[in-house]
Amino acid sequence: MNKYLSVLPEVQAAIDAGKPVVALESTILSHGMPYPQNLEFGKKVEQIIREEGAVPATIAVLDGKLKVGLSESELERMCQDHSIGKVSRRDVPVYLATGKPGATTVATTMLIAEMAGIPIFATGGIGGVHRGAETTMDISADLQELAHTSVAVVSAGVKSILDIGLTLEYLETMGVPVLGMQTKDFPAFYCRKSGFQVDCDLKSYEEAARVMKAKWDAGLKGGIIIANPIPEEYAMDSDYMNGIIEQAVREAKEQGVKGKAITPFLLARIVELTGGDSLASNIQLAYHNARCASRIAVEYSRL
Repeated sequence: MNKYLSVLPEVQAAIDAGKPVVALESTILSHGMPYPQNLEFGKKVEQIIREEGAVPATIAVLDGKLKVGLSESELERMCQDHSIGKVSRRDVPVYLATGKPGATTVATTMLIAEMAGIPIFATGGIGGVHRGAETTMDISADLQELAHTSVAVVSAGVKSILDIGLTLEYLETMGVPVLGMQTKDFPAFYCRKSGFQVDCDLKSYEEAARVMKAKWDAGLKGGIIIANPIPEEYAMDSDYMNGIIEQAVREAKEQGVKGKAITPFLLARIVELTGGDSLASNIQLAYHNARCASRIAVEYSRL
């Protein structure tokens, strides 16, 4: 056992018994929304996973440990402590050595989930190739993690602030299957369609589980994207959102926002520009992804 890994007893018991477990990231809690809305969200998403017959495992880096599953007090800490950093793969050793508290990105959540033996993870949207990356080289570590880490990631596609076409090209190069949950169209986070196609339209949760098992049983390492479109009633208009995103990207460039700070800046600015509507959509798509991941996890545990 990795000496840095600290798994909540309930989560470890479920893993040992082959029961369904769903990993969750913590960046959305610490950097995605204000308190107490983030705490309400964190509790609700875990409740949804339990209602679907799986065990939730929210992941974070606390007190020099890779935490898999958080106690109630730890969950509150992730939501209230303003000193919590944003931890991608490159940051993990620093946070472990110094004991600094950190919220995990998609890449780090995948990494820790695989260490713990959790094959599926629910998030909002994955990172990818940023607009203008042909000159900035700003490409999320999530994509490399998906290439090498054997965890299926249920998301509403990639964040709309990114260059979706280039992100999909990168994933194809890295051999990452991009599957749609009952859709041929790759979703664009707030919007149900991006104008791009998925590699395979999954007809059921059981079929998704069979693809996961076939990939890893065949010795093909690496992750899988299961793209789950935002429910119709919470989806936003594509043209409207593109205009908002372009304005936020322009402002980020004018203000010199770069690197790790760019995604939180853009998402926060989009919330302001949409009068809070984008945050409401973000929360609903995250709940929807948790339900989807839980149903797949239940099917996978039966195989």
